[in-house]
Amino acid sequence: MPVRSANPIRARSLIRDNLEKQAGCLNLIHSRMPNIKVFSGTSHPDLAQRIVDRLGIDLGKVVTKKFSNLETCVEIGESVRGEDVYIVQSGSGEINDNLMELLIMINACKIASASRVTAVIPCFPYARQDKKDKANAQSRAPISAKLVANMLSVAGADHIITMDLHASQIQGFFDIPVDNLYAEPAVLKWIKENIPEWKNSIIVSPDAGGAKRVTSIADRLNVEFALIHKERKKANEVASMVLVGDVKDKIAILVDDMADTCGTIVHAADRLVEAGATKVYAILTHGIFSGPAISRINNACFEAVVVTNTIPQDGHMRDCPKIQCIDVSMMFAEAVRRTHNGESVSYLFSNVPY
Repeated sequence: MPVRSANPIRARSLIRDNLEKQAGCLNLIHSRMPNIKVFSGTSHPDLAQRIVDRLGIDLGKVVTKKFSNLETCVEIGESVRGEDVYIVQSGSGEINDNLMELLIMINACKIASASRVTAVIPCFPYARQDKKDKANAQSRAPISAKLVANMLSVAGADHIITMDLHASQIQGFFDIPVDNLYAEPAVLKWIKENIPEWKNSIIVSPDAGGAKRVTSIADRLNVEFALIHKERKKANEVASMVLVGDVKDKIAILVDDMADTCGTIVHAADRLVEAGATKVYAILTHGIFSGPAISRINNACFEAVVVTNTIPQDGHMRDCPKIQCIDVSMMFAEAVRRTHNGESVSYLFSNVPY
């Protein structure tokens, strides 16, 4: 109800008292919410630093070391009792060591009475081992992504934040909430800002599994899409490729969730040039670039290979001038902020926070 008084000084005093009461109520609400702590594993400290810079807080103190027999030891350097803890660790580099380090950090925070522990895993490890292959249904192959999900849950994780899972069904491997963010908004922004003739482009998926991803991007850009059907003899080796769609006299933009040895996207780029594409770009969420990947990209016909920084890219960019990097730290920072404040993160599925 508005404050009315014949005396303007008295009115100002009443308004000030009301505002102070409201501020006191807000402070009480904030004091009940556990404070936020963000810790970084050793896999990607640069991304963790960017996240806390965006949030306006300091990175939590943690000491990680290895014993002489290579066992991992983690010591949390500050109190986390009653805190809302976020641990940033990507599935890159020494994947097995980094995964074990993440599990130990989660458990260390949990048994130190953290209120909630969220694992921020920009690139989810073992995501490609999400099912038994159709050709090898009786092969006794493991479903390692489910095993990793179980390990994270048993370690004490209450929530997972990740980006562009290789198969979105991996979310169903968990019995805890999983927020699978999309790089798509950042990719759309990069295309519009860095490819002047993007209206004459065609979005291409290098395999049938990525068809849904490219159709979504093509619809939002209002351009056409194509896909390449590939058959593999064995892992990391492509046997044959068939292009479905017309790329003649167009700029082809290959879009995929990850590139490892880059055999697929290099073969796809050659196939697109043979079919008449004027330029070829590749946009990938997770640039793993293992083995001969860098030399293959250097020798390929790409205008640019664009990746996000879910995996450290500084070394790759030094070795290959074609590689460019999109910073997605603001998306993770905003997801952390919204999760901490109990807000919806669905805004991030179609928008880049500024």
